[in-house]
Amino acid sequence: MGNNAKTYVYNKPFPLERGGELPSLTIAYHTYGTLNERRDNAIWVCHALTANSDVADWWPHTVEEGCFLDPSKWFVVCANIIGSCYGSTGPLSVNPETGTPYYDKFPGLTIGDLARAHSLLADHLKLDHIHALVGSSVGGFQAIEWVCREPHRFNRIALIATDAKASPWTIAIDETQRMAIKADATYGEPRPDAAMAGLAAARAIGLLTYRGGEGYNRTQQNRPDTPEGCHRACTYQQYQGEKLCRRFNAYSYVTILDTFDTHDVGRGRGGIATALGAIDIPAMVIGITTDMIFTPAEMRALASMLPQATYREIDSPFGHDGFLVEHDQLNSILNDFFNPRHI
Repeated sequence: MGNNAKTYVYNKPFPLERGGELPSLTIAYHTYGTLNERRDNAIWVCHALTANSDVADWWPHTVEEGCFLDPSKWFVVCANIIGSCYGSTGPLSVNPETGTPYYDKFPGLTIGDLARAHSLLADHLKLDHIHALVGSSVGGFQAIEWVCREPHRFNRIALIATDAKASPWTIAIDETQRMAIKADATYGEPRPDAAMAGLAAARAIGLLTYRGGEGYNRTQQNRPDTPEGCHRACTYQQYQGEKLCRRFNAYSYVTILDTFDTHDVGRGRGGIATALGAIDIPAMVIGITTDMIFTPAEMRALASMLPQATYREIDSPFGHDGFLVEHDQLNSILNDFFNPRHI
């Protein structure tokens, strides 16, 4: 497959839109496949909340031959977002002013900051013309913001289960998770494992919105051998919370939730309709039938504001997580959309 993990260091101050700056940036990223001589076969993937830059790890059956991120055809790039904890600058990075990690003192970010970091890496890789930009969920936030900033860098864009602005509903979901984390008395302590009980609870809350009732009722019914008084749904929630705690930290989680809530591509651009109306490139907007975070109606509304958009819908009982599960449907839609013969 040829994927590899790399690091780019930007050794200049990086000003932040909410004030202050980071003295430098470290950006972890993965690439798959080979850039052709014309340097025009790149597909850039923007990842969601707790994912990393290794797309093949978290997006099954996409970075494979015959799939929409086929590394024999495309040069696929994904960068770990700043604020995260998979190699890019974030709350566990050392603050050079103090010599200790930032923890809860890490400065506030915006989706615009994430997009500018992606742009720095794209410049470093000399990717002036990216064939396609693709993002799901929070990754879609980044993709919409980035293409608004640099419309001429991209040939086309694919937006999956996302929106042009963080809605009150999505912000409320985020706040509920922050409340769970900060209810843990260890939140704010200067150690990487602070607020782990709170983080586990936040993850369990988030999962309810990712899967929804139909998804849970299909997969978490008690089996005949389930002990009396026990529930698969309970052990599943506990397991998923513990699983995230083994690979993430509460400070990065809160940082990304806070960043999520700043999302509004219409800010400073005359409103959402004006901002999206300027994205005059082919766009594929994909909703999921049971998504309760970004509903099909919201996805259709997003598509209606993009001048060259096509709307498609994934039929899935697994809610928002359908974009991670329904790879056959995604491959069918995006293979056709990304294929050069349609340019």
